[in-house]
Amino acid sequence: MIETEFLEKLKKDYQANESQRRQIISAANNILFEAKKTIFALQRQDFKSAVVKLNDAEKALKDLQARFGAARLNREGAYKAAVEEYLEASTFHATIKGKKISAISSLDLDYEGYLGGICDLIGELVRYATNRAAAGKFNDVAKIKKIADDIMAQLVDFDLTGYLRTKYDQARGHLRKLEQMAYEIKLRGKK
Repeated sequence: MIETEFLEKLKKDYQANESQRRQIISAANNILFEAKKTIFALQRQDFKSAVVKLNDAEKALKDLQARFGAARLNREGAYKAAVEEYLEASTFHATIKGKKISAISSLDLDYEGYLGGICDLIGELVRYATNRAAAGKFNDVAKIKKIADDIMAQLVDFDLTGYLRTKYDQARGHLRKLEQMAYEIKLRGKK
């Protein structure tokens, strides 16, 4: 037999956890959506809108961390996905603005989110380079390729495994697309 008081405590703990989980998932989905809209705005070079959305996402992440703490949040996949998307948007913004990618001191974020976001950044750089080439800004493609090369050269030292290895392999594939694009532009003699 199970002790009734023990069972009641388990039930109370479970229900509290489930309530937190639902709140975290709901907020994380909103953050993920704002980060995606940020990336879309950056691709269109709507920097004003992108900064507002990026700040809103950061504010929401701060609120979640204040309410639940990083340790509790990191147990939820929806939160981790939102953080990764936010970091992708943040690093994309920094990159196209010519800033260095660095830690976001106002948030308690782990290495997995940063590395996943940075790997995903390479894919956004491919789309950005494609858009720049379509606008006739062929010199931008070479600059974007150089940035992606530099990032990938640093990531190779991590010897990533598991989920992050998959992200890294995807980033390598995106880098190849940038290399191909730069090659074709050079062949055609575009400046």
